[in-house]
Amino acid sequence: MKINADFTAPALVHSEQEDWVASPMPGVERRMLDRIGDEVARATSIVRYAPNSSFSAHTHGGGEEFIVLEGVFEDETGAFPAGTYVRNPPGSSHTPGSTGGCTIFVKLWQFAPDDRLQFHKNMHAEAQRVDAERSVAVLHEDGRERVTYAEVAPGAAFEVSDPGGMELLVLDGSLSDDTRTLHRGSWLRLPDGTPFTGVCGPEGARVWMKTGHLVDAAAPTA
Repeated sequence: MKINADFTAPALVHSEQEDWVASPMPGVERRMLDRIGDEVARATSIVRYAPNSSFSAHTHGGGEEFIVLEGVFEDETGAFPAGTYVRNPPGSSHTPGSTGGCTIFVKLWQFAPDDRLQFHKNMHAEAQRVDAERSVAVLHEDGRERVTYAEVAPGAAFEVSDPGGMELLVLDGSLSDDTRTLHRGSWLRLPDGTPFTGVCGPEGARVWMKTGHLVDAAAPTA
């Protein structure tokens, strides 16, 4: 399966307009944003767990990172409420589920093979005021990528020109540039050398963003 598999081209999905697709596990559904592969895949998805649903125990051969968008995500390491950012590196394993139901934004098979850093952070608590119009949290940074969360004021400029490509997910509010408007749930991926220059809507915006990671984008090998 290939969905938005050309990483040299822009990709935009307004996820809240997409249908939910059943996963192999009862009560777990997905909206696929990009994907190369079948059940073992390099994938970016929105995943919804119904109350009292779970996925079978599994190991992440290529790592997993996710944001809890709604509800509380649960596994052996804890219960993670909305606003939590989690990194589970290659070789980590768990049995994910949710007692009350939850929705997450998740990326699979996108870690460096030797990355072994595992952690979780409350994005809102990490955000620090950088100027009068924005607060920013640096969630993860290494020589390969930079992951951030931003809270930006209404009408403020939103510009990204980092090398190595970028992707962002609008968690709340809106962003627009000359050609498109992104609302809650909109996911945008831009290749290396393609900047984003826009402005926040009248309600401001909360945005998760990753940069630098698309120059070596590849499908899983196992």
